[in-house]
Amino acid sequence: MSQRIAIIGGGWYGCHIASSMMALGFTVRLYEQNERLLHEASGNNQFRLHLGFHYPRHSGTRIQSRDGFSRFIERYGDLSKPIPENIYAVPKDTSLIDFDTYKLIMTATGIPYRSVDRCSLSLTNIDGMIRAEERVILIDKARHYFQRHLRHVVSMSVQIKSIERFSKYILVNGERFDYVIDATWGHFGRNIVSTYYEPTLLLYFEAAAGLPAVTFVDGPLYSIYPTEVETIYTLSSVPHTPLGRFSTSEEARSVRDCVNSQQIEAKRSLMIQQAQENVPEFLDIYKFIGPQISIKTKPIGNSDDRSCYVGRDGRVFTVMSGKIDTIFFATERILSMIEADQDESAADVPSSLPASIRAKVESIGLKLD
Repeated sequence: MSQRIAIIGGGWYGCHIASSMMALGFTVRLYEQNERLLHEASGNNQFRLHLGFHYPRHSGTRIQSRDGFSRFIERYGDLSKPIPENIYAVPKDTSLIDFDTYKLIMTATGIPYRSVDRCSLSLTNIDGMIRAEERVILIDKARHYFQRHLRHVVSMSVQIKSIERFSKYILVNGERFDYVIDATWGHFGRNIVSTYYEPTLLLYFEAAAGLPAVTFVDGPLYSIYPTEVETIYTLSSVPHTPLGRFSTSEEARSVRDCVNSQQIEAKRSLMIQQAQENVPEFLDIYKFIGPQISIKTKPIGNSDDRSCYVGRDGRVFTVMSGKIDTIFFATERILSMIEADQDESAADVPSSLPASIRAKVESIGLKLD
């Protein structure tokens, strides 16, 4: 009889883990509290498939993104598309690092890029730019794919009201499972790293198709990124996108759910003003069409850590998600720990090394002192 796995949270991590475990013969049940998959943070972000260029301050995040990027394309190649012109720019006065240092970090990480003198968007006050091959997530296509692929194992609009732990099994809403995987980005159970919850506001703009993705690094800067719709772009700002910082998800949700038009207008003004520091013609090119409101769960610290972590408490695994392309790391860690549970303990046995040495000496007629 196959082992039964309950997965809480129908975001990218929950969906991928469910899909992988199904393929390996596990009996899976995926619980999602909303009416559709990828509804929370997984479906409300900049839709960027990272290679690691966004994180010069954290090697673990860069390496996980670098390694996960190619695996994501191999596994879910048709759920993203290439960006024709993807630029990372280091501003002269507002970046925490200079351009040469930035290039040195990326070269050492083994991420391919090339330096460029200009891009198709007129930028000012720039120390240097690189061009890299990243991609944009096709979120509606991904949602439709997982909805069909997981249709026999997903339970939509279900709140998890009880988890009862026993030595050999665990009950979720009264149903028996061998293991539970919490893939809610810290919104359900106890976090495995020190985190905070950040309600966020991104802005959607309409503009001509084919404009470049431009990310300004590193520090309290911003980025302009395309979406799955060729004429719609997002503007995200490190200092202005957050709507607060809270120790509980309940507080963050309360703020998210009460955002009003005055807050949006104030944030819009600040974010456009920041963008005009390096894109002076921003308002001539981009037309504001609406907000995106979500919640991010972030590790506490100044190193910009967005690595993926997996923790365990008995039969409950908790995934502290990183970027979308680190879903493979989480799955492999969980499978490794489940496999270890099935292994018999290795018996202590005497070493055969002395006898092997003596036999070899005798076979070749070697005389020892």
